[in-house]
Amino acid sequence: MSLRPGTVFLADCPARLAIEVIASKWAVVTLFALSDGPLRHGELAELIGGVSRKVLTQTLRRLQANGLVERRAYREAPPRVEYRLTELGGTLTEPISALTAWARSHGEAIATFHERAGGSAPGPAGGR
Repeated sequence: MSLRPGTVFLADCPARLAIEVIASKWAVVTLFALSDGPLRHGELAELIGGVSRKVLTQTLRRLQANGLVERRAYREAPPRVEYRLTELGGTLTEPISALTAWARSHGEAIATFHERAGGSAPGPAGGR
């Protein structure tokens, strides 16, 4: 398969589906948060910050439906649920770490560009 953009991201290409799954607003942040090990929903929400519990639940369900995150419920009192990366989800740890390092190194340059262009830099949630 060619790696030219016009061929990798054709509508029927599996690479396009994979990009769509991880490119959603909170997916990469959630996957990165889980890269150090399992977390409960509340722990994830606190660690990520800025995401509503509803949106986090939707994100986790989508990642779970695509085989990247596993939900594990424990039969305890009170009930406990943890989320962890699956083996497939774990394969994203290195690329997401590289993207995070890039963002830390170049985030200020992007914010400066936005200021010079007369716009406001997007906040952590990616919105304006």
